[in-house]
Amino acid sequence: MHDFIMVKDSELWDVICDGTYIPTNNVRDIPLSMAKTRKEYTDADKKAVEKTFRAKKILVCGIGPDEYNRISTCETAKEIWEALQTAHEGTNQVKQSKINMLTTEYELFRMKDDEFIQDMHTRCTFIINELHSLGEIIPRNKLVRKILSILPSSWEVR
Repeated sequence: MHDFIMVKDSELWDVICDGTYIPTNNVRDIPLSMAKTRKEYTDADKKAVEKTFRAKKILVCGIGPDEYNRISTCETAKEIWEALQTAHEGTNQVKQSKINMLTTEYELFRMKDDEFIQDMHTRCTFIINELHSLGEIIPRNKLVRKILSILPSSWEVR
């Protein structure tokens, strides 16, 4: 979703991360702002507000009916994104627990006795991809060493 939005318009991603833009007027010399009426919007204000609605539309159109039920009460693109993140990644605590669990699974990973190399590689790739999706990236050289270390002795060069 992030990549799709960035390709469309990188400023939309800013709207999602930063929240809704509300055009304001400064009140005299006081450091206080009041929301502008729609009649007071400048062209720049109108474009910024339009981006707010475009960001929300892209998020809503990019999900299915089940996901829509999760976000139907959200009013801003930022709220929608945060609800989707929590639903798919969980809170930071849940995310860290998943990372810990997958890291342990990776460290204990072994090739089964009756397993084909392709099946073992598929299982390993699944763990690596899950870690990657949670932001935990294992360097390629470490992966290669891991694969080589778990191969059974029948794979050794003689």
